[in-house]
Amino acid sequence: MIDTAQAFGVDIGGSGIKAAPVNLEKGEFAEPRLKIATPANSTPKAVGDIVRQQLEHFEVPEDAPVGIAFPAPIKPGEKLHFMANLDKSWIGVDVTEVFSEACGRPVTVVNDADAAGLAEQQFGAAKGQDGLVIATTLGTGIGTALIYNGVLIPNTELGHIELPKGKGDAEKYAASSVREKLDMGYKKWAKRLTKYYGQMEMLFNPQLFVVGGGVSRVSEKFIPYIEIETPIVAATLHNEAGIIGAAYYASVQKQA
Repeated sequence: MIDTAQAFGVDIGGSGIKAAPVNLEKGEFAEPRLKIATPANSTPKAVGDIVRQQLEHFEVPEDAPVGIAFPAPIKPGEKLHFMANLDKSWIGVDVTEVFSEACGRPVTVVNDADAAGLAEQQFGAAKGQDGLVIATTLGTGIGTALIYNGVLIPNTELGHIELPKGKGDAEKYAASSVREKLDMGYKKWAKRLTKYYGQMEMLFNPQLFVVGGGVSRVSEKFIPYIEIETPIVAATLHNEAGIIGAAYYASVQKQA
């Protein structure tokens, strides 16, 4: 791992496992990322083997903080209760323990939406923002991260809040996948997003919303039409956020 990197980040998804050394002074990759396809049989052993392979590829020093963004709620020292995008054999497993054993070193694991939100708060669209930042990812569902004065409030699932007037579960009403399924125009979709972010605004009164997910690359098509009082901006780190946020979180945890 080259000298400009202070930590190493991994972002585990249902289709790909991405990793890179991270320059925490600039909030960017110190070397181009390595992406390896998530194995069809995505068991703890299979995924752990890939992460170890990525550490070896970049020659990550034993004392470097290693952070892993993982697609499930993570409670240190507790076994996983739910898994959507990887093999069901992850259920009942201590995720941090699995990766630490596979990598032969201590690692820090954080929920993937939380990692992305932290990255945006430290290095991206919410940098320097005090108070409560709510970062959201609009994709198959709606992922959320709450950061208060730079401190993560982990494992929120606010994509599942109930919307008023019978609209039901928020992500089943307003996720990006719903727009695609219904072949809905962006302005019409923004009306649904207004209901979601308006409800979040009422419940949490944040200082800023950050909108991530792949659709954030075309944010000019829908964000200007979301009618709420709270400032709302597009994420700037896009697909790099998970890796950068995981590396940053691992560094902070190691210093604690």
